[in-house]
Amino acid sequence: MDVQFQFDWQAALNSVPYLLEGIPWTLAISFGGLAIGFVLGILFGLLSLSPSRILRWVATAYIEIFRGTPVLVQVLFIFYGLPQIIGGPIDALTAGIAAIALNSAAYISEIVRGGVQSIARGQREAGLSLGLSTPQTFRYIIWPQALRRMIPALGNQGIVSIKDTSLFSVIGVGELVRQGQIYIATTFNALETYFMVALLYLVITLSLSFGLRMLERRGLVGQ
Repeated sequence: MDVQFQFDWQAALNSVPYLLEGIPWTLAISFGGLAIGFVLGILFGLLSLSPSRILRWVATAYIEIFRGTPVLVQVLFIFYGLPQIIGGPIDALTAGIAAIALNSAAYISEIVRGGVQSIARGQREAGLSLGLSTPQTFRYIIWPQALRRMIPALGNQGIVSIKDTSLFSVIGVGELVRQGQIYIATTFNALETYFMVALLYLVITLSLSFGLRMLERRGLVGQ
């Protein structure tokens, strides 16, 4: 028996107003988590370059733990497991931001380490020869160059983190996927709704990619 299915564009368009309600949650979780993750990433990235073996071990342990476990497991642990340790509930938004922050920090740490190590040793020697201290040489010579080289990789991590928020519907965060699930429960238009969810994610990530390419063309990032 032949079954013909026709994509209902009107149903897809009707889902958009409901899905748009999830975008602020998606952006709040992703960019809030990335902001915290960037700070933590710099910290652990620099610790991984420390002459102290203990500090390097701490940084390596953190990086491997959060890179080696799925972000979904991390957010479930934070939302369901951590409250049993601290003796109080954690709301879904906080859990989502914390998961993105801790997970992205592990990857950003490696980006920071690689960016700093990519600067030629002669740059440090030149700074010291000019009378700058080691911290001043890092702040004024090494870090600005390293940051420019890191931006493309940081942008890619931002895209990954935005997509990771789609997993947080399991804890009830009202982001794009969760809004889609709620809408499908009342309309049963799964194909059209998930198509629009994917399209909206694509618009967000392509916008970020376009912004990065603009910076690269203007010579503000990269080598």
